[in-house]
Amino acid sequence: FLNSAVILVQVNPGETFTITTEDGHIQCIQGPAHVPMMSPNGSMPPIFVPPGYVSQVVEENGVRKVVVLPHSAEFHPSMHPPPHPPPHVPHYMHHHHALLPHPPHPVYPPVPGTGELPPQFIHQWFSELNQKKATTNVKSIWDQKQCFLCFLEPRSHGRTNFIQRDERSLKMQEHLKKRLKDRQASGHTNNKLNSPPSSPHKVNNSSSAAVQNGNGKGQQGTGGPLKQKQIGKAKGCPDAEMGESDTESKKYDTHLSIGKPVVSDIQARSAVLSWNLPVSSQNGESHSHSPAAFTFEVAISNSGKNGKFKSVYVVSATSSSIKESVSELVSFTTESCEPDCPAAPKLINRTKNSLSLQWKGKNGPFKECYYGHLKQYKLTKLSPSTKYSLRLAAKNDIGMSGFSETVTYYTAGMVPPAPPPPVLVEAGVTWLALQWSPPSGVSSEDSLTYTLDVEEEGSGYGFQPQYNGDELSCTLRNLRRSTSYKFRLFAYNSEGKSSPSEVVEHSTNPDKPGPPSKPTTKGKIHSHSVKVAWEPPKDNGGSDIVDFCKSFAVYRMGFFAAGSKWDTIYSGSQREHVCDHLKPGTSYRMRVHCASDILTVTTSAVPPGPCPTPCLAGKAKPKEITLQWGPPPVDGGSDITEYVIEMANSEQEERRQVYQGAAPECTVSNLLPGRTYCFWLRAANRVGFGPHSDRAEISTAPGPPDQCCKPAITCKNATCVAVSWESPACNGAEISEYRLEWGQVEGSMHVIYTGPCQSYEVKGLTPATTYYCRVQAVNVAGVGLFGETGVVTTPASVPAAVSVLQLLEEDQMEVSLPLSTCLAIQWEEPCCHGAEITGYNIEYGEKQLVTVGRNTSHILENLLPDTLYRVRIQAINSFGVGPFSHSIKAKTKPLPPDPPHLECVVFSYQSLKLKWGEGPSRALITNPTQFNLQMEDRFGRFVTVYSGPCHTYKVQRLSESTTYYFKIQAYNDAGEGEFSDVYAFTTTKSPPASLKAPKANQLEENTYEITWEPLQPMKGDSIVYILQLAAGREFDQVYKGPETSFRLTGLQTNCEYRIRVCAGRQSQDAAGSQELYGPYSPSAVFSSQKQELESQCAAVPTELADSKKTLHEERFIAIVLLCGFAVVAILFAVVIQYFVIK
Repeated sequence: FLNSAVILVQVNPGETFTITTEDGHIQCIQGPAHVPMMSPNGSMPPIFVPPGYVSQVVEENGVRKVVVLPHSAEFHPSMHPPPHPPPHVPHYMHHHHALLPHPPHPVYPPVPGTGELPPQFIHQWFSELNQKKATTNVKSIWDQKQCFLCFLEPRSHGRTNFIQRDERSLKMQEHLKKRLKDRQASGHTNNKLNSPPSSPHKVNNSSSAAVQNGNGKGQQGTGGPLKQKQIGKAKGCPDAEMGESDTESKKYDTHLSIGKPVVSDIQARSAVLSWNLPVSSQNGESHSHSPAAFTFEVAISNSGKNGKFKSVYVVSATSSSIKESVSELVSFTTESCEPDCPAAPKLINRTKNSLSLQWKGKNGPFKECYYGHLKQYKLTKLSPSTKYSLRLAAKNDIGMSGFSETVTYYTAGMVPPAPPPPVLVEAGVTWLALQWSPPSGVSSEDSLTYTLDVEEEGSGYGFQPQYNGDELSCTLRNLRRSTSYKFRLFAYNSEGKSSPSEVVEHSTNPDKPGPPSKPTTKGKIHSHSVKVAWEPPKDNGGSDIVDFCKSFAVYRMGFFAAGSKWDTIYSGSQREHVCDHLKPGTSYRMRVHCASDILTVTTSAVPPGPCPTPCLAGKAKPKEITLQWGPPPVDGGSDITEYVIEMANSEQEERRQVYQGAAPECTVSNLLPGRTYCFWLRAANRVGFGPHSDRAEISTAPGPPDQCCKPAITCKNATCVAVSWESPACNGAEISEYRLEWGQVEGSMHVIYTGPCQSYEVKGLTPATTYYCRVQAVNVAGVGLFGETGVVTTPASVPAAVSVLQLLEEDQMEVSLPLSTCLAIQWEEPCCHGAEITGYNIEYGEKQLVTVGRNTSHILENLLPDTLYRVRIQAINSFGVGPFSHSIKAKTKPLPPDPPHLECVVFSYQSLKLKWGEGPSRALITNPTQFNLQMEDRFGRFVTVYSGPCHTYKVQRLSESTTYYFKIQAYNDAGEGEFSDVYAFTTTKSPPASLKAPKANQLEENTYEITWEPLQPMKGDSIVYILQLAAGREFDQVYKGPETSFRLTGLQTNCEYRIRVCAGRQSQDAAGSQELYGPYSPSAVFSSQKQELESQCAAVPTELADSKKTLHEERFIAIVLLCGFAVVAILFAVVIQYFVIK
């Protein structure tokens, strides 16, 4: 049951660990190996290490390890001799294991920032001093860093061995370095046990010290006097040799010169550095040395000649007394390469349909690619409550980097999902501490509040809200001991309430039970065991006793001066236990408890120590900053009650308090955008306030520019104005552009200029007009406010151009004018531009100018008929003449035409066809000349019977043998011409009407009487008749006279004859007797036959019927032909319409 402390010593490959066993023998353990060592009292045994190194103890997972570290970064093994070897260890000095490579070996100091543990020390002073050559080439900058991670460079391979370290080892080295620096600062490094001797050659190999590299047998006690004795003996050796080493070092003072190094094979992240061996001079003589006689150190600086140099490579051979020498500086520039892979973009703002992202990149000239050179971007037109995955790559002139890790963000606009159930953090007798995490898929920037409902077991009240807030934890107090409670959680955001989480059940702890009875022994007490029994406590604390703990104290006579701590040897529900593995003759104290009583001793409290520097929480806003901080490392023995944040614009200005409270974060408002503020934090407990923290400089986010000043306006002329303005405060972001608004109405202006300039000329203005303008500035953070409105009135000037100029038509004139020689124009008065208009200049024709008064119309007279004129006008005021208006084209009308000659070309008894002028009989659409034909009526007035462009007209419905009077007039666009002289035309007499077919009556054989209907005399003129007879094709006149019958004789028998008759009108006039005959009657057919009178009489109607039948057939055929021609004409018209015209 003894639990001794175990220390694990790690031996790396190529190293040897020497210890002395309990029987006095010396044992060498070669690496790699892990050597466990036990210390019964928990103390650390002394470990002797090579010069320039110190041992450190690291505890990891309950196991303590001894790690050897260099004493300082400037230690060079070649300048220090080995320490005195421990006595009784002859093979530690002379034994050379086969696994160790032959020296010399370069020793590399730790590289700052590499994060790797240096290797274990190798005793290079065992090497042969006549070795002639050392490695002097630096492979590359990156190879140097790899060299720093290894310890040896075997001769067989010519390169270093790499020891890979994980992140855990890096943190371990940083921790050990910090502890080493603290020990050096506190004076522990003055112990000369670990200090190397001064002389590199004078070493006393014989020592009577009883110190060994390990634990001796005599050290199992307290070890106080023995340890002091060992230290005293170790001190004596180096002090005794100090004087002799100083004397001999003066003999070897020489002057060393080294050449300028050469840089070659320069890459983006590597370069090859080489140099020649140095030459030393002593008393004017030059001496060459082997590479093994020097230590070479390479230092590099990336900030110029005067910058800070950092040692990046050290190779050590053998110790030498030659003083160090520095070569000349050499500079080189590495090649450019593609940028590093950027970090994943961060979400800075989101809405229902947009995500604003920001990422970090290295400064430099970026080409425009993908999103451009900005370090933030806003994704718009997204769907609300939608998951989006994003990744980012950077690009420069060399190429494009790889993509960053993919990140996922959600747009807003949804009720949060159900949160996970609350988790029990700690339970007490009357309280429960719970905590929970935000719902999955919800951004950390979303503002959520939570409601925790609690239901007590068996209460019957159901779930009752016990907590409401935005914290992710709460402590419920005043609960019943050993009672089960059910919990559920709701999450709220601006969109509403989520579904409840799963119901979980947690219970309060039972109260501690009372003390059990004093344990008693049961049975006989043996030398190695004893049986102990006890009774349970009277008060079980609200729960069954499930665990008894039995503790004892061990006293070892002669080994310990005081008592030891209580150890637990049994835990369970039984009420008796057998304690075995005891030592005979040893006293033990035992006690049994259910819950140990704890005595708390509290020392007097002091104010807390300084707090850590406050830092920015989240993203800075233009006018407010959210700060957060942690508690001070030292609370002064009392809980922190409040914090105070003080702020100032700079360290020299007076500080003012901006926050006082218990919360570890605060929001400072009413700040200016783009400004840097200084913050100090201090904490307070019940004693008082502690000191201020270090200054924290935090800048607000860039904001829109300030409001611009009132613009300065200068009138260059009546139509041009120069506007200038001053640049306002940019608020952390450079102003990218200005916007100038301009307008004639103060509340209705529009942007006329956008750009980076601070002045602008506004042209094309109206004279004598008031204008308003204002300016606003824009940067990447937003748009600033508009400044004050500037007002300017342009000076008066000449009138504006006439905008409306038109020609008056004849129907628009109040007075009739001869349009062949006159033109009437009208216009609208233009803007006077501040001075009243006094008149107008009208230009027409060959730049003929007419000046008129302040009218808006004028008649141009004495123009040429049928002539085209261009007319324009300009206004006049006291400042001069304005610009001309646009030109209009106007043409005078031609003179009215003369009347044509009128003649009658066709006379008829009821119509007259008249003709005039030269031209087609039908009207042409393009003919500009029209004619007006008038005829005198019975009242002696001339009335218009025709008006149009035709040159012929037929006057109908006239009376026969009547004289009519006519006159004609021509007119066109120029007007109406004069009427012609009166013309008289007389209609002819009408002929008699057509008679019916005559009738033939046979009187005798070959004798027929022909009769026809009579006509009345026409207006006193007598009527005569003509009878014609045809036996073949031609008719012959057989009678002419006023009678209405005629007898034919001498006809041939059995011969067919045809007869017809017409009427004639005999009249007397100045020319003499005239006869006017009408048309012939239809033909009548008869045959001369020798038959009875009755048969002849019957034959006449038959012949008449046949004649009528023949006439009807001829009429039918004519009608059919007419219809056919009409159908064909209609078809042709349709074809022409659809296939030719269209």
